[in-house]
Amino acid sequence: MSDSAAARPRIRILPDHVANQIAAGEVVECPASVVKELTENSLDAGARVVRVSIAQGGKGRIRVADDGCGMIRQDLLSSVDRHATSKIRRAEDLRELHTLGFRGEALPSIAAVSRMVIETAAEGEPTGSRLRVMAGRIQGVEDFARRRGTTVEVCNLFLNTPVRARFLRATGVETRAVSQVLHALALANLRVRFVFESNGRDVFDLAADRRLEARIGAIWPDAQAASLVPLASRRGGLGLTGAVQRPDRARPGFRRTHLFVGGRPIRDPRILAAADRGYRTTIPQDARPWLFLFLSLPPQLVDVNVHPGKAEVRFRDLADIEKFVEESVREALEGIESAATWGDPPPLQVVREAPTGGPRGEDEPEGDPQIRLLHPEREAPAPDGASEEVYLPRAPRPALLQIHNSFILAETRDGLIILDQHAAHERILYERIVESFEDAGQEGQRLLFPFTIRLTEAERELLATVAQPLAKLGFDLSPFGLDAVLVQAVPSPHRHFDAETCIREMIRELLHGSDLMRAARNQHERVAMSFACKAAIKAGRKLAREEMHELFDQLFATRLPYHDIHGRPTVVRLGLSELQRKFGRS
Repeated sequence: MSDSAAARPRIRILPDHVANQIAAGEVVECPASVVKELTENSLDAGARVVRVSIAQGGKGRIRVADDGCGMIRQDLLSSVDRHATSKIRRAEDLRELHTLGFRGEALPSIAAVSRMVIETAAEGEPTGSRLRVMAGRIQGVEDFARRRGTTVEVCNLFLNTPVRARFLRATGVETRAVSQVLHALALANLRVRFVFESNGRDVFDLAADRRLEARIGAIWPDAQAASLVPLASRRGGLGLTGAVQRPDRARPGFRRTHLFVGGRPIRDPRILAAADRGYRTTIPQDARPWLFLFLSLPPQLVDVNVHPGKAEVRFRDLADIEKFVEESVREALEGIESAATWGDPPPLQVVREAPTGGPRGEDEPEGDPQIRLLHPEREAPAPDGASEEVYLPRAPRPALLQIHNSFILAETRDGLIILDQHAAHERILYERIVESFEDAGQEGQRLLFPFTIRLTEAERELLATVAQPLAKLGFDLSPFGLDAVLVQAVPSPHRHFDAETCIREMIRELLHGSDLMRAARNQHERVAMSFACKAAIKAGRKLAREEMHELFDQLFATRLPYHDIHGRPTVVRLGLSELQRKFGRS
């Protein structure tokens, strides 16, 4: 190689039209990404109505029109220059972004690979402007009469990059992708009307509404049948609102999930996984609940400038946020709204503003307010100088009815509930055991006549691995000969408990596994789940009235009273309105 060749410069500055095409490769993936960028610009411009029209799935034409603030001509010309933006002024602004668009690359990147026309008018301007761009080059700008707002039309997407055009999917697939983008933006912007048209046909027209439940129902008519539970939680600077699916309606397979951070739709499987963990022991292992989650947090705790399409963010303390999301979802499943219903579920009432929270007042009773009416009324204060023992009789306990020796009926404020005695006792035992495992465990009852259980070699090895949690349950097991164990103490969960049958069934389940065992996180949890299932009061067992009351009281003292550990309901609600409807009274 000659000296002159070696000295020749090799680094060049790319022409703007080439740089724009490279940027387009990051920002413009498909018609849906174009619609997303243009619609977010409309929302940032304060639009109250956004109309989106496409042809051939957006491959032929995309048109986004809004009634936002519009642009003067100077801003219009600047908008198609690289790195031009009205959203930031300095680097520090990137740390506290409150808009959807900010990169300063969307319009020039889209214009670089299409034929674009922008029509706009700002408030108070005598006339608007129309700008025409072809493959990144301005073709002309002229006066144009129109109302305040902006319309962007993009035709022949990827006209100068035919290789990328060939990778676009079928028209129907691209249309669905555009629809999904608009659904997400519509969920985050309830006060904006969204109109979507494809090939001259109206796809949807979502009226502006402040209620999330109305917007969800307008997008998906089957949302009412999906039975969503409102969610609202706040801890420190973190807030989470939205709706999650009622556990008894969660099914395997397809589900709808939408996650928003600061009003921005994002993808984050870690946050969704945390929300799923909030459902533990309330749904079967393969169930996939619907989730609509709106997470808010201080801007300094999240970096939104990590993805060209703004679909991902980076959290400063992801573990803390995951824990908050998991606990918030779990709290939403504690209330009566998450209980199974007989007939159509009641309308969803979603709180979009998270409550501030605070300590419970001294006079405020614990538990669910709708269930508290079934318990004795709070006693009135005794007259001055009177004896409390004389003047404070407890109100009569509710009449409880057991049917088919399996279910317990009780009256509530707005109807009645039906309690599954086995499922209810499972939940009671499981939470009691988990709590005891965190402490020293619970004492077993010494047997007057100990008994032995013969074991296979595999069963003996299993017992060795679960000896500690079994001891914390109250079992006293010791080797007896070569192939047996001696049982000298057992738990006493209820007076009908059959200890020998329980321990044999537990050994079989722990050894061979089950769906319940596969859902457990560790050996202690497996033992707790198995014991709760095998030791709980069985269906078909007649209960005394005092036993029914005790079961009822203990269930509603648990954290998740409406779901057993298999993911089945412990309680089914039958509302008074449903009763009246069935009897033709409404």
